[in-house]
Amino acid sequence: MTKITTRVLFYWLTVQMILAAGLLFSSAMAADCSYRGDLDDRYCDENRDMVADTPTDPKELKNPGTLVFSYTPVEDPAVYKDAFADFQKYLSDKTGKKVIYYSVHSNSAQVEAMRSGRLHIAGFSTGPTGYAVNLAGYVPIAVKGTEKEFQGYNLIVLVKADSPYKTMDDLKGKVVAHTSVSSNSGNLAPRALFPKIGITPDEDYKVVYSGKHDQSVMGVLSGDYDAAPVASDVYERMVEAGRVKAKDFRTIYTSARFPTSAFGYAYDLDPELVAKIKAAFASYRFPPEMQETFGGADRFYPINYKDDWQVVRDIAFATGTAYSKNGLQQLAEKEAADAAKKRQAESAGAKAQ
Repeated sequence: MTKITTRVLFYWLTVQMILAAGLLFSSAMAADCSYRGDLDDRYCDENRDMVADTPTDPKELKNPGTLVFSYTPVEDPAVYKDAFADFQKYLSDKTGKKVIYYSVHSNSAQVEAMRSGRLHIAGFSTGPTGYAVNLAGYVPIAVKGTEKEFQGYNLIVLVKADSPYKTMDDLKGKVVAHTSVSSNSGNLAPRALFPKIGITPDEDYKVVYSGKHDQSVMGVLSGDYDAAPVASDVYERMVEAGRVKAKDFRTIYTSARFPTSAFGYAYDLDPELVAKIKAAFASYRFPPEMQETFGGADRFYPINYKDDWQVVRDIAFATGTAYSKNGLQQLAEKEAADAAKKRQAESAGAKAQ
């Protein structure tokens, strides 16, 4: 037998062993779990609450010396690193762990960070929360709020105040900026809700992706886009911070209210650590500067993913969004393409100046 033939045979046998091991592992997982629902194969949902169960094998539990925290990249990540600095210190005191902030620049990257075990606690934007739950073992427990209720937001459609556009029907044939493919208010909700009022994205107007809500707002202001559906809370924070002036915009559509970003933890953290994390979220009160940043919210309000995210999942279903591996891959590819286009546009603009 030649060296090449031996090498090929060895490779073939190795591949077959790996595949066989994978099948055995999958079979073992299937035997150990009677129900997963929409969760990825690595997770189980025996209690059918739609989030991953805590591993039953103690060897699978994690109790890291340093906890990694991140917040959704809806705007400039540096802004939120500062905004959550006090909470990180509080979380560190309550858990006895060092807590560091991890800046992410895309929703898909944040999901992958938790799925790979590099991220332990996070605030995911409303739309991508479903990806995080199904694919990364994310367990949402709270949103920003007050003593009485959780903080919500509306999908609003902005146009320039001096534009001729007064109704949604006026946007037919125009260029409208959606934020990113996974965004609830910036893309999914418009695609589910707008056809009901007689205007369909990609058919009645041209959709371009800005990447983020604040970039959509600034694009409308500069005239790059005729209009943009954005989250009302992001727009309001931009106005309050003086980044834009309310008088420069007109709102021509306002939706029903949605929950804001979800906060939670990775499913495989040690239960004793999880108890401390939950206690920290429940007892923490926002300092004045944090309340100002987050529109008057003064605490983390407890939520239930199965119930409180139902409206978001319904919109995702209506728009054909799949919280699956393929869906996440498509999201990552789209975000990368949008980022490349944005860099090209900025480079062209810089050269023109």
